Amino acid sequence: MAAWTRSVAHKAYYTLENRAARATQRWVRQGSGRDAMADQVSEQTTNRLSLYLRFLNELEADGVRTVSSKVLAAEFDLNAALIRKDLSHFGDLGVRGVGYVVKDLRQRLRQILGLDRRLNVAIIGAGNLGLALADYPGFRQDGFRIVALFDTLQAKVGRQSRSGVRIHHIRDLKRVARRQGITIAVIAVPAPGAQGVVKTVVEAGIKALLNFSPGSLRVPSDVKLKSVDFTVSLESLSFHLARGESGRS
Repeated sequence: MAAWTRSVAHKAYYTLENRAARATQRWVRQGSGRDAMADQVSEQTTNRLSLYLRFLNELEADGVRTVSSKVLAAEFDLNAALIRKDLSHFGDLGVRGVGYVVKDLRQRLRQILGLDRRLNVAIIGAGNLGLALADYPGFRQDGFRIVALFDTLQAKVGRQSRSGVRIHHIRDLKRVARRQGITIAVIAVPAPGAQGVVKTVVEAGIKALLNFSPGSLRVPSDVKLKSVDFTVSLESLSFHLARGESGRS
């Protein structure tokens, strides 16, 4: 169970990084002095930036000072030219003949991904999944602060998760979101009630949603929704296993 919880939390952490980048909707300063709209960068690119940042964290912890696009490409089984193109969206971040200074590139990617500031997150649904996510310590390390849990069951209201995150009634979301400065909401409720919860979250003024409920949800055009569907992922794994079995028969 502990391993499953860590796996869920790590997946949520990675997706929150991506949500921070896409929900920022701000101008980012390039090294050349020109401005570029962050939203012009594709979601595939921001996904890769999160991966680059994770690897740079490891390199810096190991005392590595510089890294080339070839090394980055080998780590992620990508083309070095693609990595250079991804990073060139944000200016001249590398040094010819040297590569990228790990510390400087790491700081720049944190800025690009919106991780140079604290982001307050609410979790809607104080069940097993919601409580597990609220207590995951990895979020806080990169600026994601779980500030509130919400549920519809009155018996849960006023209680706290093991790490001290207070559970509020969902009807108080707008007030708490305004007071706490909540910018991201995680949806961790059963599928039948998910669309209604999304409506409540949007009405509270929250523009970035990470959804763990199965099925398709609808949001306004100015709201960014990212869904994590474990069933789809498991079905994909099942497909690859089935292909391997059929190849051996």
